[in-house]
Amino acid sequence: MALFSKKLGIDLGTANTLVYVPGKGVVLNEPSVVAVSEHDNKILAVGVEAKEMIGRTPDNIIAYRPMKDGVIADYRVTEAMLRYFIGKALGRFNIWKPEVMVSVPAGVTSTERRAVVEAAVKAGAKNAYVVKEPILAAIGAGIPIHEAHGHMIVDIGGGTTDVAVISLGGIVAANSVKCAGNRIDHAIADYIKKTFNLGIGDKTAEEVKIQIGSAVPIEDELKMTVKGRDFISGLPRAVEVSTNEIVKAIDKELRVMVKAVKDVLQETPPELSADIIDRGIIMTGGTSQLRNFPELVLRRTGVKAVLADEALFCVAKGTGIALEHLDTYKRSIIAKR
Repeated sequence: MALFSKKLGIDLGTANTLVYVPGKGVVLNEPSVVAVSEHDNKILAVGVEAKEMIGRTPDNIIAYRPMKDGVIADYRVTEAMLRYFIGKALGRFNIWKPEVMVSVPAGVTSTERRAVVEAAVKAGAKNAYVVKEPILAAIGAGIPIHEAHGHMIVDIGGGTTDVAVISLGGIVAANSVKCAGNRIDHAIADYIKKTFNLGIGDKTAEEVKIQIGSAVPIEDELKMTVKGRDFISGLPRAVEVSTNEIVKAIDKELRVMVKAVKDVLQETPPELSADIIDRGIIMTGGTSQLRNFPELVLRRTGVKAVLADEALFCVAKGTGIALEHLDTYKRSIIAKR
């Protein structure tokens, strides 16, 4: 019956959840957001629909993210969200339970890991495996992780920045900090609040980051009109913001992320350090797509950094590849129960 055992890889992220089906690729990429009605605790919408609602809901509806800093903050809602994503990925008429592989941050505790496995099984998985994100990101970025060579991977998502040096299929040195895309968004919102007395929502802050943000100051600045609510008059207002202001605004967050990279480099054995100088640092995850981020890493560490192809999809692709070759990757996989 092996023919029918469906396999799914899930990159369960703080900001987005991606589902990968071996042979098909990424079949689903939606925000990790759930909208719940307050009075009867019913789940109204998940994913894209629910994200549209963030910051725009009446009192009786709450739209929120059940994953915080890469781990499950709200168990029941995460399970419902997983059920929705699994169902959507497999289609309505699927009767076989899939084997599911889920990514977890490198710094995850065993309790948090078990929560992920249980949520997946309750949401309809036959078996659930969890694998640490840096390993999956490396597999998805096409790094031959089983060689006796050091590779450094920096996976920056919405909730966590995971840094790891991988050799012989395992993690040699790693670090995980709870500072990533979401913190950058908050820093941008704070800056606009302090500088212009203008309140903006998370979603707008994220748009600013994507459209004009950069990790290092640039000569030809990009500009953007930001709309929000004036704190003094309470009325809607718009201001113009430019790239280098944003660079200044997010400096502290970027420093935390770069420090995470430096800390791992400092505890890397010398032989592997030599490999990393030759091969560079591979950057994956959505937030590593911030303009000039690799350049910032190069300036602060002296090691050249490259953005992986389809950085946002690396972890998801990694789950798919690991699922197809379960026996090859057995050592990196933490058992199902």
